[in-house]
Amino acid sequence: MSRFTRRAAFGLAVAGLAGTVIGQPAVAAGRPASPVDLPPLGPDFHWGVAGSGFQSEGHTPDSHQRRLFTEHTALARFPDCVDFYTRYAADIALAAGLGVGVYGISIEWARLQPGPDEWDEAGFEFYDRVLDAMAANGIRPMLTLDHWVYPGWIAERGGWGDPGIVEAWLRNARKVVDRYAFRDPLWITVANPGAYIKFETRDTLPATGMAAMTSRLAEVHNAIYDHIHLVQPTAQVTMSTNVAAGTIADATESLILDRVIDRLDFVGLGTYLSFSLDTLPQLAEHTMIAPQDLNNPLTHAVQPESMYYALHYCARRFPGKPVYVVQSGIVTRNGTRDDGYSRADHLRDTVYWLQRAHADGINVIGYTYWTLTDSFAWGSYTLRFGLYTVDVVTDPTLTRKPTDAVAAYRAITASGGIPGDYRPSRQPAACSFVDLPDSCIDPVTVPH
Repeated sequence: MSRFTRRAAFGLAVAGLAGTVIGQPAVAAGRPASPVDLPPLGPDFHWGVAGSGFQSEGHTPDSHQRRLFTEHTALARFPDCVDFYTRYAADIALAAGLGVGVYGISIEWARLQPGPDEWDEAGFEFYDRVLDAMAANGIRPMLTLDHWVYPGWIAERGGWGDPGIVEAWLRNARKVVDRYAFRDPLWITVANPGAYIKFETRDTLPATGMAAMTSRLAEVHNAIYDHIHLVQPTAQVTMSTNVAAGTIADATESLILDRVIDRLDFVGLGTYLSFSLDTLPQLAEHTMIAPQDLNNPLTHAVQPESMYYALHYCARRFPGKPVYVVQSGIVTRNGTRDDGYSRADHLRDTVYWLQRAHADGINVIGYTYWTLTDSFAWGSYTLRFGLYTVDVVTDPTLTRKPTDAVAAYRAITASGGIPGDYRPSRQPAACSFVDLPDSCIDPVTVPH
């Protein structure tokens, strides 16, 4: 029986208001029954891991991110980060040992083009070696052209506030595509553009430049999409999106995706955090005391059923397009969480909900764990996302130490998911803001 409480009623009111604001009526559909025995995802499903250049490689070239972070953070004391730059072969071997078939990296523009008319062949050769190692391990690359980093000389011209960035961006991206298309990678043109714009307007771009940056991101995506398909006709290309609250996503990030929707071969979904009626009072109380923590991922609840709701949201928002989870994981503070949620339990719970959505008929084709190893995340080495933890601050050997999620992920990839009789370690929360109002009217349940 569906739960309907005062909190649920409040959620419906919020959903109705959001629907009015964004012009989309809120309509709930009957939810499929919870299967007692959950089927596996099958042999064609893509399992993967990922990281990004600036956050993982170390040996960092001049970029606007380096200029922002070096002076005031641990990046200045530990500039080699987890040193993927020299340890890539061992890290890729770790990924292969997990049984994954896809490894996502970003190709750092700043490493390839240190000046307006200067190209660094050594930068290209580094990525050549990385992709050779993936091929040797039977792993397909997922290449991101822009994970929020551009060269220092672009920053000096105004970054995304400069109209000239479009042609400069495309000039670099075409070189990358022309060099690596023969490897048949999956492509992400721009990672999570909503967050990109948010951080640019916080750090480098006047708020008045938000609309221009939005238009320019759409312009570069559409242009490079066409170029990718010219040189790699069967390519699969996306611009990824992060979904924490569907109604907010409709009003912000998906406005960008509406401009590129005809040039998305799949929906690249990122999802970590979620909001629900259960957690909003605590979140509001905390952020009233420490408003700066609103951008801290440890402040927000982790509700694994948000994966289920996010997949249903994407299927409804972008009908007919397959959905690929390109980023998913959990953040800890130096390896622990105040709520006691383990990385392994979170992974199994998340995959359970992914399988539930797949069993409902959602065309979800892949799952990427973010990240393989800890890295420089959110301006800190304290926040940990990795399947393998790396204590950059106290361990000069940068040893990759497996978390409990390594064995869990290895078992998942070997079996095509979690066992059919698995039940999540946490019950679903009431009224998830990922998918209002359906999550209030007809919340997802777990069979006994």
